[in-house]
Amino acid sequence: MSERLVAPGPAADADEILHLQEIARRIRVEVVKAVNIARAGHLGGPLSAADMLAALYFHELRIRPDEPDWPDRDRFILSKGHSSIGLYSAMALRGYFPVEELATFDGAHSRLQGHPDMTRLPGLDMSTGSLGMGISAGMGMALGARLTGRDIRAWVMLGDGECQEGEVWEAAMAAARYGLDNLIAVVDHNRLQQYGWPGDGPDGRIPPQVPGELVAKWSAFGWRVLEMDGHDMADILRAFDEATHGDGRPTAIIAYTIKGKGVSFMEGHYFWHTRAIKPDEFATAMADLGEPAPETDGDPR
Repeated sequence: MSERLVAPGPAADADEILHLQEIARRIRVEVVKAVNIARAGHLGGPLSAADMLAALYFHELRIRPDEPDWPDRDRFILSKGHSSIGLYSAMALRGYFPVEELATFDGAHSRLQGHPDMTRLPGLDMSTGSLGMGISAGMGMALGARLTGRDIRAWVMLGDGECQEGEVWEAAMAAARYGLDNLIAVVDHNRLQQYGWPGDGPDGRIPPQVPGELVAKWSAFGWRVLEMDGHDMADILRAFDEATHGDGRPTAIIAYTIKGKGVSFMEGHYFWHTRAIKPDEFATAMADLGEPAPETDGDPR
């Protein structure tokens, strides 16, 4: 059984990159559709993370969707749990559950809650939503893998606003002290947060960090730091491959992204962190994503 869809490596061919780009597009389509049906949910963060989720679930992670509790799987934690619909979309497309189930997102009895709940949905390694907790859990999983002799990597995706949480840096300090080079943190650095610093930036917000601050901080805590364009699939694969060749330190990847990526009127606007979609906006979003709008956008539940 193949745990990855393709063999990992620094140089994916053009066809593989095109395939992953199409998966990322489909993730974005499913994100917008699900939030439109639910009339609630987060959009900006899932859209900025879509390319990275495609690369993780369809290229990098050693996983078995038909055996979600396989003991030797790589672990993935979406620490920025409000972006759950992006994760669910990637998982559905990868085969963890039917894509049609995405229409139940955020429903009262759905397995696909507004924040990941590992007690409901197989394939989730951590329930998240309270920002800052995911990196601590990932550190524990990486340390546990070492103690049990398992060849497992723990991947954690954080938001840049989340990196204002003190727990992130407590975990960063401990992970470096233990030399956990099987722990990889990916920071979705889209430079906008829902309740951010006021200023003259987009819509009266300034980024949660000044340029270079995240690189400097993770480095200061003893991590190896890589940087990448979080929307350039070739660069994502390059950084992910480099991250898996450890040097005795945990690795932080700073991914430069655009909030709301792929939908013209959402890109770079903090108020699309979470917002219901109007019918005309939904049609525009589908067109932007190269997807014909369905005849009805009513709730099928």
